Amino acid sequence: MSEPRLQPPLPPIPLPPVAPDAAATAAGVSVHTTLYNGRKASHQLHVLVVGCGMGGLAAAHCLGKAGHKVTLFEAASAIGEVGAGIQVTPNVSRLLRRWGAGPALEAVGVRPEAIVLRRYATGERVGYTRWTDMEERYGAPYYHIHRADLHRLLFDLAEPHMELRLNATVVSVDPDAPSVTLKSGEVVKGDVVVGADGVKSLVQRVVLGHTNPAEPTGDAVYRAIVPAELLLEDPELRELVEVPDMTGWMGPSRHVMAYNIRGKKEYNVVLAHPDDGSVESWTAEGSADKMRADFADFDPRLRKILGFVQSTLKWRLMDRKPLKTWIHPSFRVILLGDACHPMLPYRAQGAAMAIEDAAVLGNLLSRLAHPSQLPALLQAYEDLRLPRTAETQTQSRLNQTIFHLHDGPEQEKRDADMRRAAEVELARIREGKSAARGGLAGSANQWADEKKSMIQFGYDADEAAEEWWREGGEQKVGLVGGSGGGADGGPALTTPA
Repeated sequence: MSEPRLQPPLPPIPLPPVAPDAAATAAGVSVHTTLYNGRKASHQLHVLVVGCGMGGLAAAHCLGKAGHKVTLFEAASAIGEVGAGIQVTPNVSRLLRRWGAGPALEAVGVRPEAIVLRRYATGERVGYTRWTDMEERYGAPYYHIHRADLHRLLFDLAEPHMELRLNATVVSVDPDAPSVTLKSGEVVKGDVVVGADGVKSLVQRVVLGHTNPAEPTGDAVYRAIVPAELLLEDPELRELVEVPDMTGWMGPSRHVMAYNIRGKKEYNVVLAHPDDGSVESWTAEGSADKMRADFADFDPRLRKILGFVQSTLKWRLMDRKPLKTWIHPSFRVILLGDACHPMLPYRAQGAAMAIEDAAVLGNLLSRLAHPSQLPALLQAYEDLRLPRTAETQTQSRLNQTIFHLHDGPEQEKRDADMRRAAEVELARIREGKSAARGGLAGSANQWADEKKSMIQFGYDADEAAEEWWREGGEQKVGLVGGSGGGADGGPALTTPA
């Protein structure tokens, strides 16, 4: 008798999108803002953007404001985001405020007061870095926000500047035409294709001629949201809402990050743990009971919070090396966001890097005056963005190692290093000092390393593009047809009307 044939496991059923908060609206805002000091490309492109995620929407907004026609293709029948929080660091909030979404961001976001890193089993504080002076230090605030709310803000900004095609699965790209072919058989031609189609990017295969291999990190992540009112009713948990720190628990092969979102109405929890056969999907449902079992030896306060969880998302973490190029040799197809630099979540910079990409690309292409200038401007985009995103990927991997040390000499050394940095920070608070910090380079608490934080959070995507232009970009592009700077000859940045 033959052995029964084993059936492959069914794919996980994705959870439905979560509705954005009513206050998460920037509808109509972007028609009243002026980008790049009013500069728009005198040679208009038709840009085909593949993917309606954070990066695709930001690209549609920036390219539309730069004077280009944008068509955005999305395979899904409706747009939306899953139930999870996201961190909007100063390098992103400065752009969103500049684009006019600042009031909405303030309405639905939470400004964390600090990051607090704790021992997994006892909750003892190990690391501490204040964040209340983020705006003073880096020129923009730090927010915690629901993913659905951020996605909605970016959609509202992009909507007036794009044609959105839903149910439009791109099955192939012709890099020389250039054009995209849809599952329906329709062929849409344009001038440039932007692949913002995520970690499983089809456009990446077109650019590289192969798929950048993914390497398992050994980790997976649970994500869950708990009503904050449940924490407020418990005397032991109330402080986690009333004092909106980002709290991290570091443990052997596992760690947890938790923070408030939606005006402190919801509490977001992200739990990294050894992978036990999950899938690389933002929308796959996991087992809340299994999650609780995986963290049964953690701080009793955390276990209480996990007891409130009804459902959870589970996501396998895969790592990918930086690409050698983001541009097809035709200079008609380029990559953006997770399609070229997927981030592990340990540095909270995945969406940030995609939005920065869009800002730099829009700024550069606002200068396009002749088709012959396109290769130089696209090469500038890659030259400006690839090194920064590669370094951010490296920092994210480093935090995986730092957070997951097993109890022993290395963990004790890490904790001692973090405690020293925390003592310096707390002494500054007692002395009433703020803004400028010094030292702490190489701290195990990467947020305490001021030089690293300034590079990460003080970055201005628009200014990076303007600086490139001032320091030789103008000569590289050439003034074919005339392509100058801002209306006043100075930096052409965005200012809300």
